[in-house]
Amino acid sequence: MHWNFYIKSYQNYLKLERGLSKNTIANYSFDVERLCAFLDQRNSDVSPIHISETQIQEFVYHISKEVNARSQARIISGLKSFFLFLIVEDYRTDTPMDLIEAPRLGRKLPDTLSVSEIDALIAAIDLSKEEGHRNKAMLETLYGCGLRVSELVTLKISDLFFEEGFLKVTGKGAKQRFVPISPFTQKNILLYKEHSRMRLPIQKGFEDTLFLNRRGKQLTRAMVFTIIKQLAVTIGLKKTISPHTFRHSFASHLLENGADLRAIQMMLGHESITTTEVYVHLDRSHLAKVIQQHHPRKK
Repeated sequence: MHWNFYIKSYQNYLKLERGLSKNTIANYSFDVERLCAFLDQRNSDVSPIHISETQIQEFVYHISKEVNARSQARIISGLKSFFLFLIVEDYRTDTPMDLIEAPRLGRKLPDTLSVSEIDALIAAIDLSKEEGHRNKAMLETLYGCGLRVSELVTLKISDLFFEEGFLKVTGKGAKQRFVPISPFTQKNILLYKEHSRMRLPIQKGFEDTLFLNRRGKQLTRAMVFTIIKQLAVTIGLKKTISPHTFRHSFASHLLENGADLRAIQMMLGHESITTTEVYVHLDRSHLAKVIQQHHPRKK
């Protein structure tokens, strides 16, 4: 039994025991496969059961010359997870990652868009094209509900609870949450759903998928990235943006307007409030307003 067997077992563990998504499992697996490729280049036939700390150190030194500190830290984290799995499953009694340290990273503040920039991007959508109303509905949903792009492309018609004012969202690890949706965003979804979507040749198995491509199948994440980048070029926006930028903007704008951090955490689907707290750092004027409005010594 060599690396492929252990990687396959690891993937099954991540899926069944930890309930991780396909994309997350693929990322974890890629970290281990990168180590395998490094060993192959050096004609090393060592198995994951016998690989030593010295060999791991050589790999870490090698990748440090190829990737930035953040990517290096992610790869090391992925390998630590893999070797801990081997211990859990009694394949190993120790881990070669014990003394391997990831580079220290400062907290990277997320990029956001202003309300006027979001308005300009959405206004640049050509509604005369078949996909125009779909693209507008998608961007309004990203910004109006703070969804991840993976949550957007897998959104179902059966997940729309418009009478109650909510979307049912399936997030990381297949965890579900209900997110409020405004009448304005609902209107854009209905306009797409009841007109543009009705004219598509919907393929079998995608009848319940909300956002479809021209062939009547689920949109890819890459396609959503492309749509947003093309709109940025159209309006001459110099920022590097992605679908996640709309999610960051959703959280930041809610916080700026006085929303409770705990409520934002629930809407974003963050397990830890620490993850959500990054948005506090984006708008220090908000913190000043909190003191001025609520502290007993405000006068």
